[in-house]
Amino acid sequence: MSSPAPSPFLFPASLGREPGVVRWGIIGCGNVTEVKSGPGFRLADGSRLVAVMRRDGTLAADYARRHGVPRWYDRAEALIADPEVDAVYIATPPDSHESYALQVAAAGKPAYVEKPMARSTAECDRMIAAFAERGLPLYVAYYRRALPRFLQVKRWLNDGAIGRITGIDYLHASPAHRSAAGWRTDVRAAGGGLFLDLGSHALDLIDFLVGPLSHVSGRAANVGPAQEAEDSVILHFTAGGAGGVASWNFASDSTRDLCRISGTDGCIGYSVFDPLPLRLTRGREITDLEIAHPPHVAQPLIQTVVDDLLGRATCASTGASARRTSAVMDAALTSYYGDRSGEFWRSPENWPGRRR
Repeated sequence: MSSPAPSPFLFPASLGREPGVVRWGIIGCGNVTEVKSGPGFRLADGSRLVAVMRRDGTLAADYARRHGVPRWYDRAEALIADPEVDAVYIATPPDSHESYALQVAAAGKPAYVEKPMARSTAECDRMIAAFAERGLPLYVAYYRRALPRFLQVKRWLNDGAIGRITGIDYLHASPAHRSAAGWRTDVRAAGGGLFLDLGSHALDLIDFLVGPLSHVSGRAANVGPAQEAEDSVILHFTAGGAGGVASWNFASDSTRDLCRISGTDGCIGYSVFDPLPLRLTRGREITDLEIAHPPHVAQPLIQTVVDDLLGRATCASTGASARRTSAVMDAALTSYYGDRSGEFWRSPENWPGRRR
């Protein structure tokens, strides 16, 4: 399989810019940036982390000190305007992704946005339009697209290890909603419940491994402890010419996370979140393969972003690919929240699926 061409974006030669280096600023240096992503911007080849921002200046200063970052800010506008920041990583909850992304685009800089890309497809569309209007690239942090274990699944599929794909099924069950706190189950901040935060990873992986999802239909409900957000979702779709079904139960007393891609000659099984071995089954032959994640799981994808910006390769996780995942999630959640094209989070009394 040939590699796609690098992005046509040409990195601006700003005054004082280091040749062959992308200088990053982070908006929102919270927990996700401590190990998963933040160190990747320092360790990736051709990348430097030069500034961070958090609304609490004391916490921003502490992060900068601990991670060896030269500058910190308590205002996003100041970081975006910093002439030594070439590109911006937006690592805040989804309710501020659109606002910050539009500011970054207006400043003429590329952005790398945490997943889910936004609270709804409508917000994704406005973000994509802003960057397209200025000829700027927009990336989204679906980092599993670059992890070695999932690239192995991609190789098996590309090599025809299971023949023609005939079906995809995914099951996620966990008691996660019982202990979830903060923005992840706050519909105003997240755009939904844990389905947007965790389900988006599974859906984006299917999009990457098999192909874009189409003919999508789904239902969402709240079946566990009383709360505003949904905690149960079932989805039917087509991908790669095959039918698929996926379900999420965040109010379960047991835990399971397994995706199976079936074909005419075998089956591939993998877990999206658990460190279980990959399994390739062909008749009576079973191959289990353990591939550990790197210390900083987002670093491989960050490297592809940097390489894309420098014209060396192409990043597989863009605003366009992430928008597809948001559209699938909207299709599943419409039954619960109603029309998701506007500010649905402001009127929970009108959500058709909410328990009265």
